[in-house]
Amino acid sequence: MATHFILCFQVIMFFCCTVSSADISCRNEADEPVDWFIIYKLPRYKVGVVGSGVEYMYLDSTVGHWQMSKFMVNTSQGAIANTLNQLYMGKAYKSNSSVYALYNDAPPVLDYIQGYGHTKGVLLFDRSQGFWLSHSIPHFPSFPERGYFYPSSGKVNGQTALCVSYQYEQFFLIVKQMVYIYPRFYNCSVPAAFLVDLPQLAQLCAGSKPALTKDKSVEQLFSVQGDRFVSFVKSEHFVDDIYTGWVAQVLDADLLVETWQRIGHELPSNCSLPKHTMNIKRIQLPGSVLFRSDYDHSKWCVSLAYEDQLTCLGDLNRERAQLWRGGGLVCSFNPLIYKAFRQAVDWYISC
Repeated sequence: MATHFILCFQVIMFFCCTVSSADISCRNEADEPVDWFIIYKLPRYKVGVVGSGVEYMYLDSTVGHWQMSKFMVNTSQGAIANTLNQLYMGKAYKSNSSVYALYNDAPPVLDYIQGYGHTKGVLLFDRSQGFWLSHSIPHFPSFPERGYFYPSSGKVNGQTALCVSYQYEQFFLIVKQMVYIYPRFYNCSVPAAFLVDLPQLAQLCAGSKPALTKDKSVEQLFSVQGDRFVSFVKSEHFVDDIYTGWVAQVLDADLLVETWQRIGHELPSNCSLPKHTMNIKRIQLPGSVLFRSDYDHSKWCVSLAYEDQLTCLGDLNRERAQLWRGGGLVCSFNPLIYKAFRQAVDWYISC
């Protein structure tokens, strides 16, 4: 009887925690459902090489290390296109059974407006599950009616994107975090059936700014298959460097930080607090791909110490103007992700 019970429990857990091909989820390079993936879009100008600006490296839990994609990011194939085509080609944007939201401080077509958080991404989910795609690409993605389109402005610099598949209830926490950031939602749909669960998302989509009781928030999130992520978000009222003033101290880890560093605007490496943040200046990826941080628009950090196994991807650059901006980081303790990004650090500036 005990053996029969254990077998039944294992079968139930398998079906509860396995991503179905029919479910809304992150999609891999072969258009198959995947728990999470990361892409690193390569800059056009690499050390000693001028490239196309649309090549990218791909990583997920089944691949285990960076792989050069056979696709280009400006085509309708590959992980990002496959994932977003659930919205575009599946016509989810016309459905009353799913929610979607596109946000970007620099949206496609529309004029730039001050006052929103410095953040970019996509939410798409139904009452079962969906995905959160956070990225660093301005003017992306396109409006649903246009279909998948990668902007030419996204070719010059390096970019990153993190996609994680979550069950429905996790999106309540994600939306709660969005309130602090105050993203610019330029296209979204929250059908009436979801309004009781997601009133704040409806407010944000309408351009309203829900009231805050504090200036920052941290939440644990769990992917469909149980991988743990930690979301750190700050509002514009938390006037500090999110890396030095908060994340490094809370997670008790010295950080190596890669963000877009415009000359004259960047914050220097900082060792004034118990845990330090040091700027990465050059990145190396497999295949002798080498490029400088001033050609990299991505925002990520890793723990200096290998035993901490910490990696975060996010929204904010280490520059003075962004101390006053809303934004966040999604952090992971996954050893595969840590190894991929830690080995990408070619040179950093110590204090």
